[in-house]
Amino acid sequence: EVQLVESGGGLVQPGGSLRLSCAASGFTFSSYAMSWVRQAPGKGLEWVSYINSGGSSTMYADSVKGRFTISRDNAKNTLYLQMNSLKPEDTAVYYCAKYPGTSRGSYMDYWGKGTLVTVSS
Repeated sequence: EVQLVESGGGLVQPGGSLRLSCAASGFTFSSYAMSWVRQAPGKGLEWVSYINSGGSSTMYADSVKGRFTISRDNAKNTLYLQMNSLKPEDTAVYYCAKYPGTSRGSYMDYWGKGTLVTVSS
């Protein structure tokens, strides 16, 4: 059974940092591309970042470019999102999601349950 479990969310002040983790199990993690997606309160889903299966290719939404860094440790079956210079508008539930292949596709086939990040003073 595929499982994606996010952790690392919490309350942080504007300008602060957090690192999110996503522990993967039930599939060969190193063979699949992954993304982070977020949903702010009362809003729709927003794609945040992507990484290919080997970790050599990454992409970011304009809203987080230069502030967030996606990475993965295939030996530990874990996906990360380092978030720096956080803004109140980054407040959202953050989900990790798996693609059905090694690179970015048109959909993600498995999602975690999310971790809440709140940026507030």
